[in-house]
Amino acid sequence: MELGLGGKVALVTGSSRGIGRAIALTLAEQGCDLVLHGRDQTALDEVAAEVKKRGRNATVEASNLHEAGAPAALMAAVKRAGGRLDILVNNAGGTKRGHFLALTDEDWRDGYGVKFFAHVRLARAAWPLLKASGGSLVTIAGISGKEPEAEFTIGSSVNAACIAFTKALADLGKTDGVQVNTVSPGRVETERLWRRIRERVQTTGQSEANVRADFQHELGITRFGRTDDIANLIAFMASPHGRWLHGATIDIDGGEVRAV
Repeated sequence: MELGLGGKVALVTGSSRGIGRAIALTLAEQGCDLVLHGRDQTALDEVAAEVKKRGRNATVEASNLHEAGAPAALMAAVKRAGGRLDILVNNAGGTKRGHFLALTDEDWRDGYGVKFFAHVRLARAAWPLLKASGGSLVTIAGISGKEPEAEFTIGSSVNAACIAFTKALADLGKTDGVQVNTVSPGRVETERLWRRIRERVQTTGQSEANVRADFQHELGITRFGRTDDIANLIAFMASPHGRWLHGATIDIDGGEVRAV
């Protein structure tokens, strides 16, 4: 399907690896120019090279969105990329796992800072450009916002906050002509998932294949997700074909979430 994204400018945070990288490359394949953001300059340069192989322009901005001035620097990068912004994918930020009683106040502040407040600050900085273009904002949250778990108290709380914030922002989007939605991925084949599988292999002594099968059975999912599952969904959502989606939270998780 031709998605009609040719010539659009997209900013993807956390685009140096994993889901963010896949989103950036998929949007490039659909004809978007990219502003790439993350903390690892070398990894971002590698993604930029891949974007350019697809015949699109790539601008790189490496920073920590939790730091003062980072959103403004990103908007300056957007202006260098052509002065417009059609798609913002708020993907940056990971949070610490662990037993609730072992997590410190600093862990909680860091969790909210690197994800929730980073999303809030960047949405605020980007909103005038999104309003001018009639653009699309997509927040990457996570299914733990709906299905909290004891070992992920910070991430569950942060994801729920991201979902609620984006839903509230969608009301403003109706007034200002900006499409606003959330995507909540489940267990996707990224380094975070692989790390948990390796840990279980080490603690149980089972083979990786058995651990993966057991993990999939415990979760009750059809399969583990791939990064392009998320990327293709977002490309559709941000295209003219997906424009009627607004204020939605889409779980893409292989059936893990049991709630309606």
